[in-house]
Amino acid sequence: MIPENRPGRAEDPAGQHVWESLAVWEILLVVAILLPAVFIVFHDISVPEKAVAAGCLVAVLPLYLLFGRPAIVAENRRRGTVYIVLLIVLFACSASISSTATFALFGLCPQCFMVYPTKGAMIPVIVLSVAHIPRHLFPGGGPDGFEFLTVTVIAILFSAVFGLWMDRVAAQSMDRADLIRELVDSRAEVSRLSAERGAMAERERLAGEIHDTLAQGFTSIIMLLQAAQAQPDPGRHLGLAVQTARENLAEARALVAALSPAPLDGSTLDEALVRLADRLGEETGIAVAFAVHGESRALQPAVEVVLIRAAQEALANVRKHAAAERVDISAAYGPGRVALEVRDDGVGFGPSAAEGYGLRGMRSRVEQVGGSLRVRSSRGAGTTLTVEVAG
Repeated sequence: MIPENRPGRAEDPAGQHVWESLAVWEILLVVAILLPAVFIVFHDISVPEKAVAAGCLVAVLPLYLLFGRPAIVAENRRRGTVYIVLLIVLFACSASISSTATFALFGLCPQCFMVYPTKGAMIPVIVLSVAHIPRHLFPGGGPDGFEFLTVTVIAILFSAVFGLWMDRVAAQSMDRADLIRELVDSRAEVSRLSAERGAMAERERLAGEIHDTLAQGFTSIIMLLQAAQAQPDPGRHLGLAVQTARENLAEARALVAALSPAPLDGSTLDEALVRLADRLGEETGIAVAFAVHGESRALQPAVEVVLIRAAQEALANVRKHAAAERVDISAAYGPGRVALEVRDDGVGFGPSAAEGYGLRGMRSRVEQVGGSLRVRSSRGAGTTLTVEVAG
């Protein structure tokens, strides 16, 4: 149908009309035209009548190719009307000669629904259905006229039901097409948001990695160089600064290559924590002790990364803010759990103090592996940071 409720309005996700292919209707039209035409040829009527009746029916096929199909595909109502009018004339001529032509209605009535909406299509359907009746109302015109009238009424009712069914199918097809388009658009939007969220999460991860590694390393280098400037013999501080710069470079390379943190390369978690403790003592002169409770064991790489980053952040805060004289680091291995604790005797901070970027990033990193982070501190009583994860 050409109008707004034509089934051809529904499109599949690929953009092709679901009803664009007219093959089914065309096959039905060809069969409904040729079979009656063959029967007319063998019908017991004169040769001229056979020629006219069969010829009128067969003429519907080129008419369809020249007017019908282009009108249906292009949704040209005017051209479609010309097609239907000529179709009715040809059928009426054939049906007025031979009642066998009425079988062609099976293929002709759907053509009306392909050109017009249901209400509009019923007019040419009725005209087609009654076109053959007059010849049966006269004596000698064929079988009983009442019989053909009954068949005609049934055909009209069937056509009406068929048209309503087509309209309903068309509406459902359009609704489904709209839903599919909405679903495709929604999936595209979800994909876009997921990509943005992934990019944001990756930026946050990289920001945390840079803060926990490069930024802290540069801070240590600056502090060591400043201490060297104040010393008559800066060799020791300069040596530590060079060592820290080399480790920072290793961290940068590991970060770029998406490898595990440099302090863990080729060593266990405990060994990496020992090195961090020794480094803090060398750089600041603070007394740093490290202890292991329970039986040490290898952990998942992601868990070890979280623990070593937490230790780095905690020690960086001690270096910058705590003014501590002693720091105790411990790793406690329990059944299915591992706890890292960093405790200092520095100045501490009150409950009103806001968490900085480092602590927020550390908490987020710990929560990503299903762990928990606790910070206990009060002014003048030092700070204790505890990270507990499954492992």
